Amino acid sequence: MPNFFKLMTLSLMILFAFVNVAEAASVHAHLASPDKYEVLLENEQVLVLRMTLKPGEQDKWHKHNAETVYFEAGGKVKITTRKGANTLDIADGFTMWHESWEHQVTNIGDNTITAIIVEQK
Repeated sequence: MPNFFKLMTLSLMILFAFVNVAEAASVHAHLASPDKYEVLLENEQVLVLRMTLKPGEQDKWHKHNAETVYFEAGGKVKITTRKGANTLDIADGFTMWHESWEHQVTNIGDNTITAIIVEQK
């Protein structure tokens, strides 16, 4: 009987580990990495954030609803999604739109990257 309880305990620990990973993946950027994302405006329609990533910094895995992003200061980034990683050189002033997604961003360049993110609620 003691082996049964050990197996049940191990099974529950594994289950809770997967639940915690799933919960972490569904956290918005400003909650996952509050030191990298500043809330500029939040209301019933939109969430507006300022992202700041210094050289070598990365944010934590997070999600965004459909968003428009304006890069005040671009740079070289690695964007990791569930499908893999891509390296991009983003120009100052570049603007993009993206549907809802989950990802993690790493600044692999030499300058600080800042972006304004307007996300639908």
